[in-house]
Amino acid sequence: MFEKRKEIVYNRTYEITYKGVLVEMSLLEQWRATAYSQEMDKTQLQKFWTTYFQIERGIYEQLLSNPDEEVRGTVKELAEKYQVEVFTMVGFLDGINESLKVENPIETMEEDTIVNLNFDKEKLYKNMVDAKADWLYELPQWDEIFTKEKQKELYREQKASGTIRREKKIGRNDPCPCGSGKKYKKCCGK
Repeated sequence: MFEKRKEIVYNRTYEITYKGVLVEMSLLEQWRATAYSQEMDKTQLQKFWTTYFQIERGIYEQLLSNPDEEVRGTVKELAEKYQVEVFTMVGFLDGINESLKVENPIETMEEDTIVNLNFDKEKLYKNMVDAKADWLYELPQWDEIFTKEKQKELYREQKASGTIRREKKIGRNDPCPCGSGKKYKKCCGK
């Protein structure tokens, strides 16, 4: 698929040659190309994700310690603040974007794009549950934000939202649900 590949350089553009054409990739495309790479073997991908999840946990620990603080800055400034590479910060921004009060322009993001990390607490917790990221939704910082009961309630709400429930089908000879006393087939089932 890819004829030639340059070394990964975490800057504005990432160049690869695809079928003889030079392609420039945005920061988000770089992240996704690496994170969901078909070219890395399982061990490399597992190592990559293990490292990323540890970094992600550290950032969330800091964010959740002061959940009402308005965190804002360029991608590069936030990377420096949390002591991570810009590339890793892009991955973090991609993951948290749906939980933000105002989503960031992650598709067109550059190092100097101003972004924010002002998240909706309930939405973030539910998205962590949805992602099955127990290392995140079980962080002790959540205990300062929500009571254990509220955490259980949010957990159940999120799990129930993905469950498909079918209503009991009314049989032809069952009493009609309208309350007429007739059989369904002779009343509303016509």
